[in-house]
Amino acid sequence: MADPSSYRPKPGEIPDTPGVYRFRDEHRRVIYVGKAKSLRQRLANYFQDLASLHPRTRTMVTTAASVEWTVVSTEVEALQLEYSWIKEFDPRFNVKYRDDKSYPYLAVTMNEEFPRVQVMRGQKRKGVRYFGPYGHAWAIRDTVDLLLRVFPVRTCSAGVFKNAARTGRPCLLGYIGKCSAPCVDRVSADEHRDLAEDFCDFMAGRTGTYIRRLEQQMTEAAEEMEYERAARLRDDIGALRKAMEKSAVVLADATDADLIAVAEDELEAAVQIFHVRGGRVRGQRGWVTDKVEEITTGALVEHALQQLYGEEKGDSVPKEVLVPALPEPVEPVQEWLAERRGSGVSLRIPQRGDKKALMETVQRNAQQALVLHKTKRASDLTTRSRALEEIAEALDLDSAPLRIECYDISHLQGDDVVASMVVFEDGLQRKSEYRRFQIKGFAGQDDVRSMHEVISRRFRRYLAEKEKTGEWVDDLPEEGTPEEGIPENGLKDDDGRPKKFAYPPQLVVVDGGQPQVAAAKKALDELGIDDIAVCGLAKRLEEVWLPDDDDPVVLPRTSEGLYLLQRVRDEAHRFAISYQRTKRAQRFRSSPLDDVPGLGDTRKQALLKHFGSLKKLRSATIDQICEVPGIGRKTAETIAVALAQAAPAAPAVNTATGEIMDEEEPGTTGSGGEPVTAGAPDERRGQET
Repeated sequence: MADPSSYRPKPGEIPDTPGVYRFRDEHRRVIYVGKAKSLRQRLANYFQDLASLHPRTRTMVTTAASVEWTVVSTEVEALQLEYSWIKEFDPRFNVKYRDDKSYPYLAVTMNEEFPRVQVMRGQKRKGVRYFGPYGHAWAIRDTVDLLLRVFPVRTCSAGVFKNAARTGRPCLLGYIGKCSAPCVDRVSADEHRDLAEDFCDFMAGRTGTYIRRLEQQMTEAAEEMEYERAARLRDDIGALRKAMEKSAVVLADATDADLIAVAEDELEAAVQIFHVRGGRVRGQRGWVTDKVEEITTGALVEHALQQLYGEEKGDSVPKEVLVPALPEPVEPVQEWLAERRGSGVSLRIPQRGDKKALMETVQRNAQQALVLHKTKRASDLTTRSRALEEIAEALDLDSAPLRIECYDISHLQGDDVVASMVVFEDGLQRKSEYRRFQIKGFAGQDDVRSMHEVISRRFRRYLAEKEKTGEWVDDLPEEGTPEEGIPENGLKDDDGRPKKFAYPPQLVVVDGGQPQVAAAKKALDELGIDDIAVCGLAKRLEEVWLPDDDDPVVLPRTSEGLYLLQRVRDEAHRFAISYQRTKRAQRFRSSPLDDVPGLGDTRKQALLKHFGSLKKLRSATIDQICEVPGIGRKTAETIAVALAQAAPAAPAVNTATGEIMDEEEPGTTGSGGEPVTAGAPDERRGQET
């Protein structure tokens, strides 16, 4: 625990101007980011008598070891910089709204030649129209299923679309009238785009005009005795009205607004947002946060606005935002929202009428979300705390291991040897801290030697960071020199942002028994690290092994501590296998064309498209290769030599039947249009070390 007076800035050092400040802990990790109209006045509040501070603020200033600040011109700039730093550093004492899911949107890809309607999550893309968010993906699919009758827009993937165009046969939706089938030229690209525009207009709330137009067409068809057409229009109108019923009318037709409500207690706060477009509730979302700092309702609203609109621009920011309390001061926040939208935004508290009534509904949803969250988390927190205490007791640790790192080695018969590191903090996964390793020190299969290498590499980097910050004054061992790929200035950028291995765990877990544990302990001993506990979890009998112990520690099968160790071990195993499969898949998908100097992906694709397969390209003459646009004679000669020297690729295999397929045989592609090759596994994502 640090004394705030030990790092308090000297009188007169802090400027009396707007700015953003950062508190850092002893490991130089940013633990709190704040903004202020006057840095001098705000920071002075943190260096009072500890007894007069709020308990959470007192915990923050005693955890911190230094404070720094950046001066800006206006409060709006301070708001923008604060949001950027909170997003970048993820400070533990800042309000962070957490959610257990990514909300789905109904998206229309207007940036494609033939726009597609689909469910999308994650970061928004340029040129795509979004509607929502929705609470569940099935709600989007129900709505789309109703609207496709009237707006038969393409919903298929690129692979299905190309296959239909190649065979001249549309998919099932094309046969039943729920797709206009642009893949087989039933409609032109312009006609299909008009359908997509009408779909977007309807979803944006311009429903009344469209329905009135259909009703007029239905009447005209009936008068002309075109009863089948009139019946079809009648059914279309019914489908549209049924889709409209799924989103209740709550405000006037032209109202575009977001309503934000907050429910809070001493420890936590829940935020609920209703998105109203065209007077109808088009989406709903919610977040929950720990109140790790002393914070008002207005400040909670300000953080919610940052979370909600920090990445948005244009019409994604509505004209009106209704809140239960205004941030203090409100002008910078309102100006920031106007900048995001590109025009004025009204930020206010509803006082009367329909908007106040709807805000009460949103408030009830927030209160229910907080109650539900606390009900779920009570048992969860208790279980995690008990698991950490059981581990500490079984391994004879001084305190519960709040940060646990687990390592696993993966290979396939000695090839593509890789390792994984996963991190659990307070019993929960910390996926942003996961790391992957390629074994570089030797070739072949040796799990013990691999484990020694990985532990050495990880903690050499930790020692390099301690040396840089002055926490480690002795010389590093010879093998502690920073590895290739690590910058000379250590593990931090110039602004102090942590790189990869800046923080030590309280417990290192290895997947394996005595030999792996001994290798990990030896690596730590060679680096002079004696304050990190090590254990191993053997798969066969789920025994916990400690260094220098001949007998394992056996935890009861019903132990929460054993269950947590198993989760950590299994997650490390999963992460290692996914990386190893990715490496193996990359090796299988390699091509002799990869070795041709100066031949990029575009010209490779042009060659394969021109000849149809690598086999035909291998048998082509130099003059025939020169016929491909962008391929000169010199490049053609290099390609011919490379293909002649390379061994023929392994044949493609039909994984369902085991039949060996000829390269030219049609139908040897996967669902995404890629060739199906022997043993090629699915790719997995992760962060590479």
